[in-house]
Amino acid sequence: MHSLLTRHTKGGIPELGGLRPYGWAVRDVDGGEDWHARLRLELEVRDAATKLARSLHEGPLRVQRPFYPEGKDGPCHIYVLHPPGGVVSGDRLLVDVQLGAGSEALLTAPGATKLYRARADTDATLVQRFAVGEGARVEWLPPETIAYDGTLAKVRTEVELAETASYVGWEIVCLGRPAAGERLTRGELRTTLSVRRGGKLTYFERGLYRGGDALLTAPWGLSGHAVLATMIVASPAAAQSWVETLRESVRSQSGLFAVTLVSGMLVARFLGDTTREARQLFEQAYAVLRPLYAGRVAEHPRIWST
Repeated sequence: MHSLLTRHTKGGIPELGGLRPYGWAVRDVDGGEDWHARLRLELEVRDAATKLARSLHEGPLRVQRPFYPEGKDGPCHIYVLHPPGGVVSGDRLLVDVQLGAGSEALLTAPGATKLYRARADTDATLVQRFAVGEGARVEWLPPETIAYDGTLAKVRTEVELAETASYVGWEIVCLGRPAAGERLTRGELRTTLSVRRGGKLTYFERGLYRGGDALLTAPWGLSGHAVLATMIVASPAAAQSWVETLRESVRSQSGLFAVTLVSGMLVARFLGDTTREARQLFEQAYAVLRPLYAGRVAEHPRIWST
């Protein structure tokens, strides 16, 4: 394929080295385009408040201006924006978030991530990295990820925690578009989630979902359900009592919802047929757990109501 290289931003971000250079889009002769984008956020405590000390971006990844709906002494709320909306073959997106000691942040996004049908057997890659310093806490609460039939994509989340740091996050995945009668019959989605504390791997999960595979329909797999979701609370204070409290407070109406303690982390899972129920359950879990791990009532981002 003949291609032209098109520069989308000026300058680079060399300190994010070790990756293929971002900021370049490969435009094929048919007018298609591959987005290579990355976003780096650095937060730290200044004047007793968490501040976005540095924001570097290249390509179509941005953030809105941080704000503090919970007060200046509360978490810094940040909305991550990806203006193109969908992700296509060849896209490489990286979100890299670093929190200094004692800082707190809540990150979310305005809309679902859509992994469109692949072309020419070329995959797309999304990576989220969180490095959380001593006594710091990050909450990563994004909307769902929708894998269209025929997608070819990789989604990877990497969490590096200091000994006293905390990470709270969820991932909601919808295979196909069941409301439109579409299932994942072609292509594949690969997912990876890893958590390290003090440099040691404490949690690792890998998923492989191939169109038409028995895993999608077998009783030992997804049993025909299209939506699978995982919520993790990696807090030094996590305890079995949290699991019991959540089991008593949150129950699924039509799917399967389970909670357990794994390597000192609370892990909640949902398997069902609608992303709406997954979101509702996780928001309920968030309301129950946040006072336990943060000593604060749950503050639902305003964007969730729009």
